[in-house]
Amino acid sequence: MTSHSDDDDQEVDIDEFQDACDTSDISTLPEHMTLDRAMEEAQKAIEYFFNNQFTEARNMMVPYANSSMYHALGNSVFLYLEALLTFDPQNIQAASKALKDSIRVCNRFRKKNTLGESLGKMVVRKNNFDQFTEEEAHAELCYAECLLLKSMLTFIEDETLASFIKAGFKIRSCYNCYKDCQQILFKRDWNSSTTKHHFEGGVMMGIGTFNLMISMLPARIIKLLEFIGFSGNKQLGLDHLQKGYHLEGIRQILCIMTLLGYNLMVLYIVSHSEGDLKICEEILKKQLGKHPNGVWFLFFKGRMEFMRGNLDQAKEWYLKSWRSQNTWPQFHHVCFWELLWLESVRCNWKEALEYSNRLTKESKWSRTIYSYQKAAIMLMMDNISSSDKEIINSLMKDVPKYKQRIAGKSIPMEKFVIKKSERYFNQKQHLILPVFELMYLWNLFKVFKQFNLTDQVYKLLEKTLATLNSSTLKSKYDMDNRALILLLQGAVLRRMQSPLQALECLENAIALQKDIVDDTYLIPYAIVELALIEWDLGNKEKAVLALEDARKNYTGYSMESRLHFRIHTALTEFKPELKNFQDTHL
Repeated sequence: MTSHSDDDDQEVDIDEFQDACDTSDISTLPEHMTLDRAMEEAQKAIEYFFNNQFTEARNMMVPYANSSMYHALGNSVFLYLEALLTFDPQNIQAASKALKDSIRVCNRFRKKNTLGESLGKMVVRKNNFDQFTEEEAHAELCYAECLLLKSMLTFIEDETLASFIKAGFKIRSCYNCYKDCQQILFKRDWNSSTTKHHFEGGVMMGIGTFNLMISMLPARIIKLLEFIGFSGNKQLGLDHLQKGYHLEGIRQILCIMTLLGYNLMVLYIVSHSEGDLKICEEILKKQLGKHPNGVWFLFFKGRMEFMRGNLDQAKEWYLKSWRSQNTWPQFHHVCFWELLWLESVRCNWKEALEYSNRLTKESKWSRTIYSYQKAAIMLMMDNISSSDKEIINSLMKDVPKYKQRIAGKSIPMEKFVIKKSERYFNQKQHLILPVFELMYLWNLFKVFKQFNLTDQVYKLLEKTLATLNSSTLKSKYDMDNRALILLLQGAVLRRMQSPLQALECLENAIALQKDIVDDTYLIPYAIVELALIEWDLGNKEKAVLALEDARKNYTGYSMESRLHFRIHTALTEFKPELKNFQDTHL
């Protein structure tokens, strides 16, 4: 009887247990496919992949995907990256299946103990990490990577992280696996090995990603995870990923993609702070030198310029990324999404509508969101014709039809736009600045770094507020609309370096709390915006108290999870600084 080396402290689901017990295939590579050669082929496939030679990359991995751990993992990683940046449900499903198959392959090569060894280990709680063969060490790492990628898919599928928590024991298994790999790295004799740098890069990537991922979660979720043995350290995570990025191993590219994704995408959506654009610049300069037409790095270069507020340069890079390949038409949609918002920031509604049209027709990601976005853009345009009004009405009616449920949960942004489509009809086919509202929720006000763009938006907000004030047609949603405009004005004035005016707008919005009928989310969002301004002004205690107020005293509003991410990242940064400030002023 045999058991895997981590059976006493790691839990796997029933499918993985069955796969672990599958001995129908011999756990050895074909004679000509050595571990070194498998990694060489995986490295070659990576070069193909990031030069847009996707078919060649897959063709190199597929023949041995059922017998070689690195071919199985490579095939899974390529499918995972496709799922990550296309958000296509079919791609997500394909990646999930490939990862499950990879786990089965890895299990055949992982270290096995006799029953007596397993019982002894249960008593002393100690693994003989120095006894792992080179192949067993790599199998353990590949297994951990497959589990990590499976857990990361949950972030794509479920923004509320409900399924992430439900899968806690599976993720704990992955986490423990990485800790075992770290011990193997430290305790095994690697002197005669040619693969240590490949293994070390994988440990850095895994431990780093886990720490980074867990450190971003809201406090209430972290408490649950700590209960089952997790902890997350943001700086440790970044340090490990950067070390893995500087190791010339097969996992270097995974560290690179994680660093770019974190600094250019995740941070700008779920936090108040900016990403580390210096390291992104360094990475992209090197990678575009190696892969000048690589769709991924062209896209990230565009995203970096967008976040810097360099809209002309961003558009140029996005267009290059879009036109660099046609193998993945779904990836074009990622570029269209970015270009839609880039043109919206400029208030170029006609151009934004062109990209919105393409997304509505071609992409399957969320027809609910796309339909609402298209209608919202059309509502921002001047002189809406009767035929355009009919299109808008039709789109708004379609919004609820395509609502999705992933992992048993509704998508928060879909729920939000469905409520807004209902408001459109309840409010006599009218909405207040719907695109700016979406831009604010996607945290895109961060790109307002050029005064002329910010001033243009602010003048439109002023004009809309004046129209609301002078209107003789009253609605029960007037206070909701007024609070929305005031929140947006406060956010824009903050970007215009006018903090006192911004605070006045936000305080006026918060004062409308009792009069708001529907948009209850506006109040906690305004409180968080106010807290960030107070912090910038040096009112540190006031800022932290406001963030705690928003976190503890408001619940049940739209886009709540998204705001809790932002509150958590702010408190994680502010509380240590506040303590240091208080200590030095006592």
